[in-house]
Amino acid sequence: MSAVEPSPIGTGREPWWERVARRGRARRQAGETHTAFVLAGGGNRGAVQVGMLAELVDRGIRADRVYGASVGAVNGAAYSGDPTPRGITHLETVWRSLSGDTIFPRTPIHGPWTFFQQRPAVHSNVGLRKLLEDGLRFSRLEDSKIPFEVVATSLQDGRERWLTEGPAIEAILASAAIPAIFPPVTLDGDVLVDGGVVDNVPISRAIEQGATRIYVLLCGPLHYRPRPPRRPIEAVLTGFFVAVHARFVRELSNLPPDVEVFVFSGGGDPAGAYRDFSSTPELIDAGRQEVAAVLDESRSAGGMVAR
Repeated sequence: MSAVEPSPIGTGREPWWERVARRGRARRQAGETHTAFVLAGGGNRGAVQVGMLAELVDRGIRADRVYGASVGAVNGAAYSGDPTPRGITHLETVWRSLSGDTIFPRTPIHGPWTFFQQRPAVHSNVGLRKLLEDGLRFSRLEDSKIPFEVVATSLQDGRERWLTEGPAIEAILASAAIPAIFPPVTLDGDVLVDGGVVDNVPISRAIEQGATRIYVLLCGPLHYRPRPPRRPIEAVLTGFFVAVHARFVRELSNLPPDVEVFVFSGGGDPAGAYRDFSSTPELIDAGRQEVAAVLDESRSAGGMVAR
């Protein structure tokens, strides 16, 4: 069985920001620092997170807990299973080998009309499943070296579901099930799709659980300004990214004062060419440079820097 938890936000329980204040005071009094990595969704631009993780690991920065959504769940799982330079090198090697056919296999008949056929998604998730089966270092979420959680979206009630234990591959496939692109995943009777639909940058989860320092690894820019779409699929994905970005902007503007947050921008805007992995090497390099720039600037300024 998987641990499937609803979000505490909007449930009528104590507001998360009040829990944050209480936990933050307790941690400060005890002199503790609880570090979280939050990995956002962003499709094929997830390669930028590989460079970010590599730079963080090289600088000796280690997470106490990891939270992932969509492709952030894939990268977060790799880091949580082997948070060492060797593990990150392996992750980079895997990303450099990816292609559209690897992750998004085509059917014998493909084209724009596939979006109108009677089936749950344009692509199967067999390619992503095989990638996880070949590379994941743990079989159950609770067995990762660093505590690791992923978020998915329920199609039964529209709320976020946090997966904290149980079969890791199924949980990651659910979190990465981009609507219309990958099929939904059923866990414990709940039909789940991409966690980014409701919480693409799950910073509130880290805060709610008492993190005092958070590193946010985005796959796109901090301020999303979409270009006019040229094709229907671009319009669909643009609308999706606009929606998922809105929550993060709200939460970032209401951070508790006792939580230190570093935000690493993923650079360019998400695009409709979701099967194109040709920019992976450049994205990995850009991720490294972004982390180095933010942390070096923060050191010089003597405090938090959000870019």
